[in-house]
Amino acid sequence: MTTQTRRFSVSDGLTLVGDVGGDPAAPPVILLHGGGQTRHSWGLAMEVLVNAGYHVLNLDARGHGESDWSADGDYSIATLAADLSAVIETLAAPPALIGASMGGATSLFYTGHADQSRVRALVLVDIVPKINAVGAKRIRAFMRAYPEGFASLEEAANAVSDFYPERPRPRDSNGLMKNLRRREDGRFHWHWDPRFVESPERAEPPQFAHKLQQAARGVRQPVLLVQGMSSDIVSTEGVADLQQQIPHLEVYEVANAGHMVAGDKNDAFNEGIIRFLQCCHPPLAAAKIGQD
Repeated sequence: MTTQTRRFSVSDGLTLVGDVGGDPAAPPVILLHGGGQTRHSWGLAMEVLVNAGYHVLNLDARGHGESDWSADGDYSIATLAADLSAVIETLAAPPALIGASMGGATSLFYTGHADQSRVRALVLVDIVPKINAVGAKRIRAFMRAYPEGFASLEEAANAVSDFYPERPRPRDSNGLMKNLRRREDGRFHWHWDPRFVESPERAEPPQFAHKLQQAARGVRQPVLLVQGMSSDIVSTEGVADLQQQIPHLEVYEVANAGHMVAGDKNDAFNEGIIRFLQCCHPPLAAAKIGQD
């Protein structure tokens, strides 16, 4: 698969970085990663979507990866949605949005407030308005930890393994460099802006949930929720609440997957999203999934 790196200017002058692949004339799909992740978390999913006949934009959110950090630390859901709007403006056709966690919340908020013609379909990856408070607190605690960074890649790998022991540890820690930056002091720090974790919205889950519930009630497009059945973020109660806001919601359950569904069970994840998109956002041409 051949991709190009592209830069997108957003309303407050920041630049977002993304990978773009597939025929520009094909139906577009935008991938939005979760908080603390980068666009590289979608590597395999992007390849599958391109091979299935889609034009794919895979973005680093502001404050993450190679995208600019906000000068005033603004990482509110409304600002993230405004960034998404600026990217959609560059497209010739309305896209399907696939968002994990933070990216899903951004997509839901945007879709619920935008004109219905701006988005063709929505895939929420393990995110609902009413998230599990215990799981969310655990993630925030990890992101706040290690403010002094790490002395080595091995030390960073140990931190990830302690946080997510269910996932097999890679033999080579060099892959972590996609998520780390080596600063002048020689230590490795996570790629994200630490101010992102301190966003007031993230400190007040009920207020955040209310904003997403309001947005969800305005969504008329086809919507798929991909739920990791071992997730500590999305509960049965959270799914039921979202179904009240979006009665036409489809739910795709992925067994033995946690909150990071695409990374835990990539084949099952890809199968589910391709099946959904082929019905409501058909590809330009039939292509064999998984082949170049």
